[in-house]
Amino acid sequence: MATIRDVAEQAGVSVATVSRVLNDNGYVGVETRKRVMGAIKSLNYSPNEVARSLYKRESRLIGLLLPDITNPFFPQLARGIEDEVNRAGFRLLLGNSDEEATKELEYIQTFLQNQVVGLISATNNTDNENYTNLDLPVVFLDRVSKQHPSVYADGIEGGRLAAKALVERGSKRITLIKGPGHVKPAMDRFQGALAELSAAEVDFSVLSTSSYAFDDARKRAEELFEKHSDTDGVIASNDIVAIAILHEALRLGRRIPEDLQLIGYDDIPFSSLSYPSLSTIRQPAYEMGKEAAKLLIRMIRKEKEIDQTIQLPVTLIERNTTRKVDPNA
Repeated sequence: MATIRDVAEQAGVSVATVSRVLNDNGYVGVETRKRVMGAIKSLNYSPNEVARSLYKRESRLIGLLLPDITNPFFPQLARGIEDEVNRAGFRLLLGNSDEEATKELEYIQTFLQNQVVGLISATNNTDNENYTNLDLPVVFLDRVSKQHPSVYADGIEGGRLAAKALVERGSKRITLIKGPGHVKPAMDRFQGALAELSAAEVDFSVLSTSSYAFDDARKRAEELFEKHSDTDGVIASNDIVAIAILHEALRLGRRIPEDLQLIGYDDIPFSSLSYPSLSTIRQPAYEMGKEAAKLLIRMIRKEKEIDQTIQLPVTLIERNTTRKVDPNA
């Protein structure tokens, strides 16, 4: 990998001259600038962004902290963020906390050491001192904070849509999977589904989960059929849990959707590839990421009238784990 000294040597100039060209700071003759730019291109030299930010006292780095990069929902968020920050001339540093508070704090400290000018977080510790004492703009994504702006989807409506879909399609013994209690969007979708089921003429039970992780999803799928073997409809806390339940149901010989209807949440790419393909509630993950990035950049630029909350709509995606509505019913 070429260094700034390599560029200076090939162009026949000093390192200071190369630095002035890179940072557009100070006078450099036309011919000298051409030689430097030619050497940069020839050597495929890429300047160190952190070093440049320290030199210019102006960083173009933004930190993104995710709770679990193995969950396909979060890369969709990240892609929306990356596209928007790149369009605005910024670059992204990524951290994966694995839902561990210590690891989350370590990444925040790493971001600060690298001179980030803003932070987007989708982790669960929204109001602890890790964020309270930060002297830079923070936006929470798919999470809600009392102290910082937040971007999230309409969980209450999403839960309502999921419950309504199963009731309208004839499920009578429904199991509602409750997501992690410390994640407000998860509680919103639970409350929305709970309200809809409570008003309907169906029997339903609640099964609680503490995580959205793959390993926990498998355990909850086994627990579901041990405790509620007669269930004929499941509202899952997210698509990962729904797909785990789908696999377990097929292993047990349940016909989908004749014996058991199932609806997920998020609409991750795997939802359309599962067999049968998964009916779900779509959160607009890519768009949520873009909105969070736009909001943070406005904060970095100190624009006025910053939104404290941005809520995006959700939609029901009907596939093959739910029956078709009978128009004559």
